[in-house]
Amino acid sequence: MGYGELYFPTLPADKITLSPTPFMSQHPSLKPAGGGIVQKRNVLKRFERVALLKKRGQWKPGDRVQGLRKTKADV
Repeated sequence: MGYGELYFPTLPADKITLSPTPFMSQHPSLKPAGGGIVQKRNVLKRFERVALLKKRGQWKPGDRVQGLRKTKADV
């Protein structure tokens, strides 16, 4: 019996499957609540805030993108 056979046994050809198997499971507390249903976020990213201000006419080309006014997402 060689080194490879001792530590890395090979399976017979009829036992080999091509289906992917997960290496680790995910703890239930890390899974999204509600089974992946997307919820409304309270905080917008900067590009979303700029797009919202453009839509409302409160942002003009040339304005700074830092220090933007507070915005609430459209419902």
